[in-house]
Amino acid sequence: MVGTEKIKIDRVRESRLQHVNFKELLFGRTFTDHMFVADFRKGAWQNFRISPYGYMQISPASPAIHYGQAIFEGLKAHRGEGDEVLIFRPFDNLKRMNISAERMALAQLTEEVFMEGMTTLIDLDRDWVPREEGSSLYIRPFLFSADEYIGIRPSADFTFMIIASPSGAYYSQPLRVKIETKYTRAVEGGTGFAKAAGNYAGAIYPSKVAQEKGYHQLIWTDGKKHEYIEESGTMNVMFVIENTLVTPALSDSILAGITRDSVLTLARHWGMQVAERKISAKELVDGLQKGIVKEAFGVGTAATIARIEVIGYEGEDYQLPPANGQGFADKVYVELDGIKRGIKEDLFNWVHKV
Repeated sequence: MVGTEKIKIDRVRESRLQHVNFKELLFGRTFTDHMFVADFRKGAWQNFRISPYGYMQISPASPAIHYGQAIFEGLKAHRGEGDEVLIFRPFDNLKRMNISAERMALAQLTEEVFMEGMTTLIDLDRDWVPREEGSSLYIRPFLFSADEYIGIRPSADFTFMIIASPSGAYYSQPLRVKIETKYTRAVEGGTGFAKAAGNYAGAIYPSKVAQEKGYHQLIWTDGKKHEYIEESGTMNVMFVIENTLVTPALSDSILAGITRDSVLTLARHWGMQVAERKISAKELVDGLQKGIVKEAFGVGTAATIARIEVIGYEGEDYQLPPANGQGFADKVYVELDGIKRGIKEDLFNWVHKV
């Protein structure tokens, strides 16, 4: 075990906390006082440390820079009613991170390194966990090659880090999204199911093009025929079609979202019909035209539940029914937020108290 006594802690001389306006937090712009770092050397994790947040040294020959040998995760901590700090489903993030690590030929993380590093960091910076409604502490673990070698080969040395950011809502308004039929995010046999850095880099330009046309995000389609819906840029997507919650079935080109799983679990618990299956763009548009698509929304750690109000496809925009605060997306958001903050019963043991 790592043991918190083996984590060397170098505290900041003066906290930056007093300079933060917690009522006007932008997502991913402000960072806590400290960061956790661990090194994988000679086949073992070692040199566990927490140091002041700041720039770090990295070899210019690192494969992380040249070949994208890097993965990451995203999860959140919330302030509970009793002022405790609660992390949502961290063990699921660890499991998914190791799936990504295997695909990207990186070192596996142990539960001790991941959890003790995270909880020690969050406990040290617990005053950074916001109390404002709609806010949370976004936690970003990431792992990358620390080799000093220019060449395509599996690396031997790695660095694991955790930083944290008090943040407000990722999206402040309902979304306008465009179904992408030209560019591809992921293909069968690729790395789409992994939370690999390069997956997101390749999506930036197509997203920029869509944003210039007035859309907030893309809905990606399959890489072969651009026929079937897969996921959005920062989240999985779901639709309420008639009385059924429909979402694309997981594949090796779709990320297995933890919020996705949480929403599906709650829907089934409530007795709602759930279908994880292929859904074509044409079927979706046909359903929008017929008025049987009642809701569309994205689900993800950063976005939580993001309602979609417009879906663009082949030059036409299709409007979703107006939100009335009574839909499934609203209900599941309230339930998840309550569980994360310790207000509602945690039936599925999702919450980890720091």
